[in-house]
Amino acid sequence: MGSRILLLILVILAILTIIFFVGRNLYLRSMRVRRRLQMSAIFTNITHELLTPLTVISASVDKLREEEPKFGRDYDMMQINIQRMVRLLQQILETSKSEEGELKLLVAQGDVMRYVYETAECLEPLILKKHMKFTVNCNPESMMGWIDTDKLDKIIYNLLSNAAKYCHEGGEVSLNAMTNSTYDHIIIEVSDTGDGIPEDKQKVLFKRFLDGDYRQHHTIGTGLGLALTRDLVFLHHGTITCKSEVGKGTTFTITLPIYKEAFTPEQIYDKQNIDLSAPKNAIIDFNPAIPDVNEDIIEDTIEANEDDDRDVYRLLVVEDNVELLMLMKQALKSQYKVYLASNGVEALKIIHEKGLDLIVSDVMMPEMDGYELTKVLKSDENYNYLPIILLTAKTQEEDIEEGLRAGADEYLKKPFRIGDLKLRIDNIIENRRRIQREFSMQTMEETMQKPEKVSSPDEEFLNRALSFVYNHIEDENYDRDGLAAEMGTSTSTLYNKLRSITGLNVSSFIRDIRMKEASRLAEENPNIRVSDLAYRVGFKDPRYFSTCFKKHFGMQPKEYLDSLQQKTT
Repeated sequence: MGSRILLLILVILAILTIIFFVGRNLYLRSMRVRRRLQMSAIFTNITHELLTPLTVISASVDKLREEEPKFGRDYDMMQINIQRMVRLLQQILETSKSEEGELKLLVAQGDVMRYVYETAECLEPLILKKHMKFTVNCNPESMMGWIDTDKLDKIIYNLLSNAAKYCHEGGEVSLNAMTNSTYDHIIIEVSDTGDGIPEDKQKVLFKRFLDGDYRQHHTIGTGLGLALTRDLVFLHHGTITCKSEVGKGTTFTITLPIYKEAFTPEQIYDKQNIDLSAPKNAIIDFNPAIPDVNEDIIEDTIEANEDDDRDVYRLLVVEDNVELLMLMKQALKSQYKVYLASNGVEALKIIHEKGLDLIVSDVMMPEMDGYELTKVLKSDENYNYLPIILLTAKTQEEDIEEGLRAGADEYLKKPFRIGDLKLRIDNIIENRRRIQREFSMQTMEETMQKPEKVSSPDEEFLNRALSFVYNHIEDENYDRDGLAAEMGTSTSTLYNKLRSITGLNVSSFIRDIRMKEASRLAEENPNIRVSDLAYRVGFKDPRYFSTCFKKHFGMQPKEYLDSLQQKTT
């Protein structure tokens, strides 16, 4: 009996001991995982912080290039090193995403071979700088297929930069791309004539933080490039192999499927094709902890008079990094009136108070980010006319798609060149000016002509405004308050929308319709008296009518009537 009790006690003690050690091991493992995740988050945040000044430095270099162009070679060297740092930080952040299983694939259709060629050609300066021979061959030269350009860009960059890193001066680096016999896979071979890789190191070649031989080649390395490349290849449902011989060189072979059926529906983005003109220098998102813009900075803007006929357009720049915000202001203020905000909440206050023409906004911001700001504005009929350019370091296709779904008109990746931002702003504004010129050149019949089908909310809004003004064409007291009341909107909203569509403020818009109607009446009856013509279009003072008419048509109404009479005789 006593032995049974003793045995039971021993079994219980053994079970408790096992439970203790298992529980302890699980606890320690969970603590290690938690610490690793915490350190990963800290590491990622630090990397984000390092990316912030790179954008500021890059934009500053562009500004210096404009002011002192004679130092062009020095600016080029600065930009090359900025891109080198961006690539290094990009590797770190992509590796972090890969470890956490957050990397996602999104393929689009396009000319795969041309994309490979264009991407490889972007690295030519890096290789030629070391006086190496560089060749790129694609066979065939053109081949349509489905690829994730973001992932393929990183794969090609890592392999070619590694080849250049470990190849001697005067050596050869080559990229050969081909298809398989069934044309549903692409095969990419990246070769160099370097020292080669010993067999023992080939076994652990794709291990993270591998201590390579970069010191012997007087270069730098993190041990992340090949590991990340392998992850990206596997994510793309492909394979990667390495063949190397010491003293002769190394060849990496990548095989990737390019047919649509190889990917799940969630991995396919078939709304647009591959953009070969897009820059091949993607960068991962960052969210720097920068103090809010102080009130002095925000208020350092030029007030606009609502009734001015202005050619200067008004921009709102929203960015939580003070240095970048002020840099953009300095670059844009010579052409535009620039308002500033450090997040979406501050931006909305300014939007409600000022009449704006365009918004440039960062995506990652405290309180309200760029996506939220865009959605709020595009869902509000009082402000959905405002064009929005989003600035972000997010380069995944799904991130860009999210911005476009929110209603953004343009999407610019960080680090960006100030010239690229100016170009996008100018394009949007020039398109608006074109529409405005077309409106100003329309006759009264063309202006009042109703389309069979309204194609946009802007056209519907404009047609309603035209109808209300025309219905009160003889009412000398009909002004912007009366039009706003009939439109069911505030005078400021009416002003903003009319200016965005026609380029005119409310008073000028009403006057424009009166002048066009005066021209139409004059053509119908060239013998009409100037005073009668003035009264028919809502002017109680014929002299003021004559002044407005000459400003609009370049001649006095009497001269205009005389010219019409001569045509009829």
